[in-house]
This record gives sequence, structure tokens and C-alpha cells, in this order.
Amino acid sequence: MTKKQAIQLFQERKVRTVWDDEQEKWYFCVVDVVEALTDSVNPTDYIKKMKKRDPELAKGWGQIVTPLSIQTPGGKQRVNCANQEGLFRIIQSIPSPKAEPFKQWMAQVASQRLDQMQDPEKSIDQAIVDYRRLGYSEAWINQRIKSIEVRKELTDEWKRTGVQEGLEYASLTDIITREWSGFTIKQYKHYKGLKKENLRDNMSNLEIALNILAEASATELSKDRNPKGYNAQTQVAKEGGSVAKAARKQLESKLGRSVITKEKASDYLLPESTDEVDNQKIGE
Repeated sequence: MTKKQAIQLFQERKVRTVWDDEQEKWYFCVVDVVEALTDSVNPTDYIKKMKKRDPELAKGWGQIVTPLSIQTPGGKQRVNCANQEGLFRIIQSIPSPKAEPFKQWMAQVASQRLDQMQDPEKSIDQAIVDYRRLGYSEAWINQRIKSIEVRKELTDEWKRTGVQEGLEYASLTDIITREWSGFTIKQYKHYKGLKKENLRDNMSNLEIALNILAEASATELSKDRNPKGYNAQTQVAKEGGSVAKAARKQLESKLGRSVITKEKASDYLLPESTDEVDNQKIGE
């Protein structure tokens, strides 16, 4: 199951979701759905009582829900999720005026994702809408969208040369970032005071530009040298990062200050928008 996590919004309530590429279906976090529909302060307890009220639901629970790895405040954990059909059955046991609007919302979410798969440009369009809603400037949005394009080209190149998704991608990303910025991803996020937030969504225009230069350089070096596998790509990643490091040092010598900043999105976005900045809204 190839998965991609995202946070969707139903009437301003966050619902964690996982997209299954093979089945082409969204899986929705059951506890988030129950909380959104019932406004319960303890949705887990509500689910237990709901299953007691509906023996047939309890009997088929194992076929309705699927435990999937989802980001939680305590890190990634396996949480019960259900696809659209499974949620329809669960919703039948929830007496809520929000039930019908939620069904319509689920159908819309699924339809949008399928449309985006057929036309990737729609994914970019949605990203722009989301960033505008959060209050980012047009200049920043343009840089961020470009960074997504450059990142995709880099990961495609890694895949072509035999690098494995997951830990190897993360390690190479760390090498590139450390080389140009002087920080590992973890150190960079700590410097900015971030926890679960997406680092790139909290970079300044200059930081994003340097990161784009580093990743684009690594891509071109890889295409030129055709390294095979993770070990060979580590040197390419370091050299790609060093190109951006040289540019950073030259600019800093002209400015007389560091371009690596502690500023994060909450420092320059409108207060009411900052709580929507999330590292799973748009992937790195």
C-alpha cells in the first residue's frame, strides 16, 4: 500500500487522511470523523458506547476499520481508519445533523484527488489556494511551488538510480540540507522552534531559494554522473549542497549577516492563520 498522508478540513475541523495509491481511495481517521460529527470531548469513549449500542457494527468492526500509521502529537502511531464505504456504515450509528454534509464532503475529497491524479496541475492549483488561505505572500508561494517541482525532479532521479524511498531519501535530504545550511533537518527545525511543522513551509524566500539551488544542483550532478544506489548518491548530495553553500556564503559576505533565520511562518502570518500550518498538508 503506497500511502500519502494529508489533513483535510470539514467545517474547520481537521480530519487526518491517508491516500492509498493502489486502491485509489482515501482512508479517514475514525476518531477524527467521530469528533467532527459529534463534537465529543472524548471521541474514543463515544466510539466504545456506539459499538455497544449497535452490536452489528461491533461485530463487523474488524472489516470496517484498518489500522494505519498516522502522525499524532506523540509521533507516528497506528490508528483506526476507514475508507468511504466503511465510514458510511459508521455514520449510520451517529445521530448527527452533520452526517449528510459529511457524506457529501467525503465524496468531494475523493473526487478532487482523482481529478488531481489525472491532471497534476490541479494539485499545484490546490496548493496555491491553500497557501493563500494561510496568508503567505505571492512571492513566497511562487518560490514554494517551484521548490515542490524541483524536489519532485530530485526524488525521481533518486528513484531512477536505485535509491530506496523512506530512510534513504530522508538521509540524502539531510546531507544536502546540512551541507548548504550547516544544520541537519532536526537541528534546523529546532533552531526555528518547530516541532511537527513542515520546515520548508517555515523558510524565508532566501532559504527556499538556496534549498532549491542545492536540490537542483544535486539533480543535475546525478544526471551527469549517473551514480548507482544510495552510497554513490551521498557524495552527489554533498556536492549539490555545497553549490548552495558557496552562494550563501557569498551573499552573507555582501549582507554582513546570516541568511539562515529563526523566523517561522507564525512570525509573519496572520495569527488566526498560523494554526493551519501543518507538515502533512502539503508534502515536502
